[in-house]
Amino acid sequence: MDEKKVQAIMNLIIYGGDGKSSSVEAIQAAKEGNFELADEKIKAAEESLLQAHHTQTEMLTQEANGDSVEVSLLMVHGQDHLMTGMMFKDLAKEIVDVYRTIRKEQ
Repeated sequence: MDEKKVQAIMNLIIYGGDGKSSSVEAIQAAKEGNFELADEKIKAAEESLLQAHHTQTEMLTQEANGDSVEVSLLMVHGQDHLMTGMMFKDLAKEIVDVYRTIRKEQ
């Protein structure tokens, strides 16, 4: 696997992981009642995951153009990070909203 493909996979891992971490931090902030910080962390998660998604789209376009991407354990790991980060961000948004609703009702 060439250096460019490895770097693309690493971007999936890094940005996917950053997205998940920011999502966890958003939940923690909401739990403490800091909704401004929670919203900032959700935005940071969205930005990181968008970067990972752009990388994934580039790889899919490359493959659609006939330059297949080698499926390796590293690639599977990168895809796992991206999908887990995306799912966690969606869940974090819901949890932050639940905490926000609870705080309003108190």
